[in-house]
Amino acid sequence: MELSQLDKSSYLKGLLIVAKKDDTLTDFEKKFLKGIASKLGFASDFYESTIRSLLSNRYIPENPIKFSGKEIAESFITDGIKLALKDKIITDKELEWLRQTASENDLDEEWFANKLKKIKDSMSMFTSTEYALYSII
Repeated sequence: MELSQLDKSSYLKGLLIVAKKDDTLTDFEKKFLKGIASKLGFASDFYESTIRSLLSNRYIPENPIKFSGKEIAESFITDGIKLALKDKIITDKELEWLRQTASENDLDEEWFANKLKKIKDSMSMFTSTEYALYSII
């Protein structure tokens, strides 16, 4: 599937928002975001600059993101949940923002709850290079 530049930008922006929601940025999150940014074709200097200022940047709009198709929205929500859960705790802010983004993309609450449970149940097998994004590009 060929992703538009807007979808690529929205995907990375959304994951940056998820990473920022708990006010910490772990090494795992940095590695996860770098892998996604690279796969989406963003330059490493852009990624490095963004990561350096992420937690202090109060000007990143945090509205739920609307993607051009359901498949990319599902992939994004999957990667967003993985990113949020990697530290074993998903905060209410992370969960609510992901839930709102799922709703914005017409993914119902049952789909979201099932996806969250499935990922929680399999997190011990998840590695930092397993991105849902890979299944659609």
